[in-house]
Amino acid sequence: MPPADQNNPIATEATDAMAEGYTAAPSRALTTHSTRTQRITLIIGLLVAFWLVLQLFGSVLAPFVAAAVIAYALDPATTRLHRLGLSRGAAAFAMIMAMIAAVLLFALLLYPLVVVQVGLLVNRIPQYATHLQGWAREMLTRLQENFGPDVVNDKLRDLVSGQAGSMLSILLSTVIGVIGSGFAIFNLLSLAVVTPVVGFYLLRDWPNVVRMVDSWLPFRYQAVIRAQAREMDRILSAWVRGQALCCLFLALYYASGLTVAGLDLGLIVGLTAGLLSFIPYVGSITGGVTAIGLALAQFPHWRGVVVVICVLVIGQILEGYVIYPRFLGDRVELPAVWVIFALLAGGAAFGFVGVMLAVPVAATIGVLARFWLRRYLASPLYLDPPAG
Repeated sequence: MPPADQNNPIATEATDAMAEGYTAAPSRALTTHSTRTQRITLIIGLLVAFWLVLQLFGSVLAPFVAAAVIAYALDPATTRLHRLGLSRGAAAFAMIMAMIAAVLLFALLLYPLVVVQVGLLVNRIPQYATHLQGWAREMLTRLQENFGPDVVNDKLRDLVSGQAGSMLSILLSTVIGVIGSGFAIFNLLSLAVVTPVVGFYLLRDWPNVVRMVDSWLPFRYQAVIRAQAREMDRILSAWVRGQALCCLFLALYYASGLTVAGLDLGLIVGLTAGLLSFIPYVGSITGGVTAIGLALAQFPHWRGVVVVICVLVIGQILEGYVIYPRFLGDRVELPAVWVIFALLAGGAAFGFVGVMLAVPVAATIGVLARFWLRRYLASPLYLDPPAG
């Protein structure tokens, strides 16, 4: 570049501006590169810290995660009470007390019935084992008659029929051992005592926590992050609150329907099927197979089995066409396969805490994946035509 005329002030100013531009461009590029590096490092550091916390403290995090879920679910009702004139602390205390009262009432009403049915189950185990042995022996005898002794011999038939009966006893002893272990009792007590206390404080301070996290957002990406956070909140709120209502209604229907149908363990089977319905298909399959199996062992004729099957079929119709469309609808953009995988992966990786965190993490990943897919479809990487 030729030197500027010292007597021409316009040329001198232009030269100085060009020189500043040459020095500012690399500076801006360096700043942009440094910011991008810091952003990537921060994201990786947060993910590593999250993983380490779950690995190191996963066994004691269950009450705190449960308290966070409760605070998130009860925040809209608490906010309405606060707008009616109650202080935030009083509204949070009222909601926590209402939740505890509902759980205690539910437990007190069902506890005698559950105890009676558990005792009935323990007493019926030998009878069920005998029925299972007879059924296995009969099936293997038919297979031996149809395919010959070369495929199914007498030793295999006796072995399978004998082991089939002992499977129920082994399963029952395993369940009793897990329930009666000291660590399980400790976890249950910590959930019952710590969760309401932590839930109250989180529910009381929920707006402050949201404002504090919002103040940490980088200025440049505040609008984008807030938009994605609102989308996550929309999906999670619809799933958590809607799924809780669906599980409650299905548990009440299956428990009452199977009990009225005359199934001895209908209350336990119905409650289990309803409460497990938050996992797609698992609650229905578990409840259906268990109820039909118990009906086959209990009723001497097919009429009782048909009644139990009718209860299950009506429950599926109500679930698919009434309950889920009413409380969930199309607001939840979480495919069933994705939810099942997230729950299984979370449970395998982090146990019970992983199961509670599975759906929020799955919803977050889904929202971010859709966001980046929209960015990709609008980018030159996708839109640029091939070179001629």
